[in-house]
Amino acid sequence: MARSNNLFGIFVVQMMFLALFSSHANGQGLKVGFYKKSCPKAEDIVYKVISDVMAVAPSLSGPLLRLHFHDCFIRGCDGSILLDSPTKQTEKYSAPNLSLRGFNIIDRVKLAIEEACPGVVSCADIAAIVARDVTVATKGPYWEVETGRRDGNVSLIAEPSTPPTGLPPFFSNINMLKQSFAQRGLNVKDLVVLSGGHTIGTAGCSSFNARLYNFTGKGDMDPTMDPNYIARLKLKCKLGDQTTLAELDPGSVRTFDDSYFKLVNKRRGLLQSDAALLDDPETRAYMVQATSHGSTFFKDFGVAMVKMGRIGVLTGSQGEVRKVCTKTN
Repeated sequence: MARSNNLFGIFVVQMMFLALFSSHANGQGLKVGFYKKSCPKAEDIVYKVISDVMAVAPSLSGPLLRLHFHDCFIRGCDGSILLDSPTKQTEKYSAPNLSLRGFNIIDRVKLAIEEACPGVVSCADIAAIVARDVTVATKGPYWEVETGRRDGNVSLIAEPSTPPTGLPPFFSNINMLKQSFAQRGLNVKDLVVLSGGHTIGTAGCSSFNARLYNFTGKGDMDPTMDPNYIARLKLKCKLGDQTTLAELDPGSVRTFDDSYFKLVNKRRGLLQSDAALLDDPETRAYMVQATSHGSTFFKDFGVAMVKMGRIGVLTGSQGEVRKVCTKTN
């Protein structure tokens, strides 16, 4: 009888875990128009602030889009990337996140929303809406953002850089990328579509310097990269450069379009993780399709962003709605 009770207890725990995982994976509790009654102007307020920011600082579009991605991939889309600490031990201080910018813009949006609807709209939801609005501001697709996320209260500096559950590093090969996305319920198509977000923004020279000067530790260049492109990059990024920024999509860095895919197809992907998309039949096929007249990239990007926005969400009575995005209540 005791053994039977133990087995039943184990079964109940397993079912609770599966229910919790299913809820997190499927984004249950999220819906379009979550704040329709509690804060009907929420998305209008975000749009107004982002429009003002993009008018004077369009270079923040890429970082603000990446901020949502970096949030969702660690602990789910719970705003943990936004938390600060006096000892600088939160996610934003982890090495993969040091290049992120725009935290002050999220704070600015939060302040404006708090004036209209105190304690109602989560910071995690603000990050998701901002990601959509900066995409639209750079002539990219519009999608309906599901809302209803709550904010988490845990943010650890080690997690974004701890393999294999941390953020996929810039030197990832295709297997590492596929594993990272699969761990979060995202498939191979999601991987290549979301990589298309590199059509806006920049990367530090330090993230691809080895491809130019010391790819295998023998002072060589990455043989998969167009040598003419390498020559141009060397003019911008000297050996050991830790500060200079280079455009991920040269020539249209402030326009959300398909030129990222064209560049990677020509072996001009800036990061090793970009070039890796040519090493898988499915991702490579999509990259060709994304530059054709029948491209579905814009539609697919919106779908993938909604799917990513459901990762590990806190809803209902979980978490909290922070009054200030940088600290817990």
